[in-house]
Parts: sequence; C-alpha cells; structure tokens
Amino acid sequence: MKSCPPWLPLRLLGLGISVLMVLLASGEARAQGDAWQALRQPGHVAFMRHADAPGGSGDPPGFRPDDCATQRNLSENGRAQARRTALAFLQNKVAFDQVFTSPWCRCRETALLVTGKQADDLAALSNLVGREESRGSQVAALKARLAQLDPSVHVLFVTHGILIAALIGVHPAQGEIVVVRIGTGGEPSLAGRLLVD
Repeated sequence: MKSCPPWLPLRLLGLGISVLMVLLASGEARAQGDAWQALRQPGHVAFMRHADAPGGSGDPPGFRPDDCATQRNLSENGRAQARRTALAFLQNKVAFDQVFTSPWCRCRETALLVTGKQADDLAALSNLVGREESRGSQVAALKARLAQLDPSVHVLFVTHGILIAALIGVHPAQGEIVVVRIGTGGEPSLAGRLLVD
C-alpha cells in the first residue's frame, strides 16, 4: 500500500479550514441580511450600544451626566464607526421615525452621527453601571414604552450595553445594533444582531 506524501495532511487541513471559514462567513452574511430585513418589518425596533468609547464600562469617578467633560466619550474611531453605521442604514433602506437616547454624551453623539439629527433623551435608557438599583424600574419603563409604540413606526434606541443585556439578555459590542421584536405587553425578543465595521 502506497503511503501519502508527508505534506498532504497539512494541505487537507488547510483546505478544511478554508472551507469552514467560507461557510462561517456565508452564515454570518445571511444572519446580517435577515437582521436588516427584520428591522424593516413592522413591530421591530433597534437598540444600539453607543459607538467606541475607550475606558471601560463605566465613567470616571465624579462624572456628571450633564457634563460631557466628566464622562467617557466617543473616540475618533467611535465617530467613524457611527458614520459607517449611518451609511449602512442608508444602503439598507432603513430610516427611523423616532430616535431616543440615553442622556450620556457618548450615546447622544452616537445617535446624532447615525441619524443626522438630535435624539430625544429618555431616562429609561440611562447607564446602569454604578446604578444597579435602577435596573428593574428602567427595564419596566422600557417595556411600557415598547408596548405603546405604533408597530408601523421605526424606532432607534441608543443606549449602553449593560441596559441592553438587562432588557434582552444580549451583551452587544460597542456600536452593535440589536434588532428586537416587540411582543405582547411590550415584551422584547431578539430578532437579529448587526455590527457595522
């Protein structure tokens, strides 16, 4: 019996890895396409975590929500990421009738760069880091807001990862969009995820 050349197993391994990478990329592209489609459908909204803002998950000691100089803010990379997201919304024919944001400056700036207009502050979208006692009341307020929405209205909520996790159980990356289906009584469920990069 003839033995195989010593390089053949390595070549086959490389081929297998290449095929796996193509399949994964194809699956990810399909998932992204499904998420964009869901976002255009009635009864769906978008929750976006603010774009890149270096420095951890909270804010410096002594920060104030009304003073951007005391907070973590968007980096230049974060601003560029938000602009790319705006372009992706345009290319995918997604426009928002209403935009709400956390009062934190990094969320306000993300919303402005993504939509080109000032968003309305919504206290229920505030950061929960260092404010865990507000978790239950903010989640309840958001579900009540979702229950009141007209299903045909396209809405973007710009907020913090910790709040999205509390509401939907998903921990998004900075700049990631979580597409949410609104159920009975405003109960949210995951319909898809989008990360423009």
